[in-house]
Amino acid sequence: METTITPGKIDVIAVSGAIDALTAAELIAIFHKHIHDGHPDVIADFSQVEFMSSAGLRAILASVKEARSVGGDFRMANPSAGIDKVLKMAGFHNIVKIYPSVQEALASFGS
Repeated sequence: METTITPGKIDVIAVSGAIDALTAAELIAIFHKHIHDGHPDVIADFSQVEFMSSAGLRAILASVKEARSVGGDFRMANPSAGIDKVLKMAGFHNIVKIYPSVQEALASFGS
């Protein structure tokens, strides 16, 4: 799993590879660091995520809760069709806002 950060008022974190039991804790740590470093609004760009297990779902849920607990929000962008299907089956479309592009996710925060 690799991450690329685009710092700003809203941090965009590009995630790639697999999110599973071996990588979920690292991903949570990255998300939480950004949430607590003064940028509680985070967008996770999942365009390069190839696989996500239930550990990945738990990582997203923990990060959504953490961001909201400090007055921010956690949003997702660009999930592949396969990842989006997993998110829908797990009911995550009711928990986290998911957008087809980073630009749309950024715009959803308003000015």
